[in-house]
Amino acid sequence: MQPTLLILAAGMASRYGSLKQIQSFGPSGETIIDYSIYDAIRAGFGKIVFIIRENFAEEFKEIFEPKLKGRVATDYVFQDMDSFTGDYQIPADRTKPWGTAHAILCAKNAINEPFAVINADDFYGADAFVKMAAFLNGETKADIYSVVGYELGKTVSEHGSVSRGVCAVNGTGFLSAINERTKIYTDNGQIVYEEADGSKHPLSADTPVSMNFWGFHPSVFDLSQTLFNEFLQKSGTNPKSEFFIPIVADEFIRRDIGKVKVLPTTAKWFGVTYKEDAPGVQASLSALVKNGEYPDNLWK
Repeated sequence: MQPTLLILAAGMASRYGSLKQIQSFGPSGETIIDYSIYDAIRAGFGKIVFIIRENFAEEFKEIFEPKLKGRVATDYVFQDMDSFTGDYQIPADRTKPWGTAHAILCAKNAINEPFAVINADDFYGADAFVKMAAFLNGETKADIYSVVGYELGKTVSEHGSVSRGVCAVNGTGFLSAINERTKIYTDNGQIVYEEADGSKHPLSADTPVSMNFWGFHPSVFDLSQTLFNEFLQKSGTNPKSEFFIPIVADEFIRRDIGKVKVLPTTAKWFGVTYKEDAPGVQASLSALVKNGEYPDNLWK
C-alpha cells in the first residue's frame, strides 16, 4: 500500500498576515505545497490529505483540484475546534487552533496506512521525500516512527524568531528527546532559544531540528487521542496552549511505547514565517528551476 502525505494547511498564519498556504512563489504560479506534492508523487506517495479550515475550503479546492486530478488521490479534512474533544467544555475565550498534533488527530478517519506529515508553508526538498517514502514502505511499525532532521543553522529566519522541535539523538540514530522551542533567533551572532521568563540559552548551528516532517504508523491516532485528552485537562483553559506533534513524539519515547528514527537529509529547507521571507523563497525556487531540479511548470 502506498503511503499518504498529510499536509497541515489550517494554520492562521498570524505572523505572516495572509493565507501563505495558497500564495504563489514558483515561476508558473506554484505554491510551496505544489512542490511538496510534486516531490511526494515522484517518491511514491499515493494519496494527499489536506487539513484545512472550512471557511476557505472552496477557494483551496479550486486551486489544487484542477492540478492534481488524475495524478494523485486527494481528500480534505477540517480542523474544527470541537473535533475529538469529547465532553470537554471548550473555554469561551479559546480562538486559537489546538495545534499540530490535534490536526493529525482530525485526519484519523481519512488515513488507514503509513503516512507522513508536513507543513504547508515549508519547502522540504526532494531527498527528504525519498528518504521518508523508503521508511514508510519498509520500516515503519506501531512502535517505530520517524522524523526528518535538518541542521538548525540552515532553518533560522533573518526576520524574526521561529519555532523548532529541537532533537536529541542517541548513538543509534533515534530520538532520545524532542523539545518544542517556540522562540529561536540569532542574538549577536549566536543562535539562542528564549524561555517564557525571558532567559536565553545557546544552541549550536548543527543541532538537528524537526521541521514537522514526520512519518507515522496509523497507531499514532489512538496515542494522540489519549494524550490530547490529558492535554485538555491540564492545559485546555490556557488560551495560548497548543498540542504539538513533538509532545506526542516525546511521550511515545518517554513512556517506552516505541522509538523515533531520525532521517538525515541533504535537502535544503526554506519557508515563509514572515512576509520578508517571501523574496528569498522565490529566489531559492528560481535557482532550483534554473538548475533543472524542477520544470518551469510543475503541472504542464
